[in-house]
Amino acid sequence: MSKDPISMTVIGDDGKPRTMIQDAIMKGVGVQRPLVLAYLKRLRRKNPDATAAQLASIAESDYLKIVTGSGAAVGGTAAIPAVGTGVALGLSVATTIGFLEASALYAQTLAELHGIAIEDPDRSRVLVMAVLMGEEGSSMIAGLTRQAAGRGGGPVKGWAKAFGANKSTSFYATMQRTMQKKFMRKVVGTQAASVLGRVVPFGVGAVIGGAGNRYLAKRVIESAKVAFAGIPQVSPGMLELDDPRIIDTEIVTD
Repeated sequence: MSKDPISMTVIGDDGKPRTMIQDAIMKGVGVQRPLVLAYLKRLRRKNPDATAAQLASIAESDYLKIVTGSGAAVGGTAAIPAVGTGVALGLSVATTIGFLEASALYAQTLAELHGIAIEDPDRSRVLVMAVLMGEEGSSMIAGLTRQAAGRGGGPVKGWAKAFGANKSTSFYATMQRTMQKKFMRKVVGTQAASVLGRVVPFGVGAVIGGAGNRYLAKRVIESAKVAFAGIPQVSPGMLELDDPRIIDTEIVTD
């Protein structure tokens, strides 16, 4: 096994992601619905006449701002004499979790705008993992829900509609276990390269960090477009934004 700082931080002696890393990653992709609804409520308040498509576009813009800004900020720390590469590495791992949380918020926001309300944590994590995995996630969902029957190769457009189906909680728990191993390998491998870029010293990391996160976010956005393709959007007035469990919070995008 490689002994570089990235591998030693996220991979244990058994060759698997360390338990604390796995737990943090799964927590990152498990953004709860009240926070998603709070974000949508804020968007509606700021854009009262916006259509669902316009709200989705704003959410996409917010997502790119959040992940690009955080990636650049952490990348810049390696250039500060008082902050060494080791500290920057720790901050980069935290930023990776932040990237996953922002991606989860974005994916679940799109689900709500397409009339797919996800209360169950296992179900929401499966959706987010599949979006983050891109074509591989699309194929796994299609296979597990039998959407792939009679189709050719490639991603299955509109696969997210399976999450609006009346499946049991145990079904999604099983699906999560099936996906989690492949997801861990993919996200650790992808983010390791991004983390390494963010800790390059002499200020170069700031450029790589922001650009790297933006590149990854663009891939997530393209994957989400495939996931929700052809699924009708709901009227913003139909969103369940009066739920008393909604957290009155502010999502910082600047």
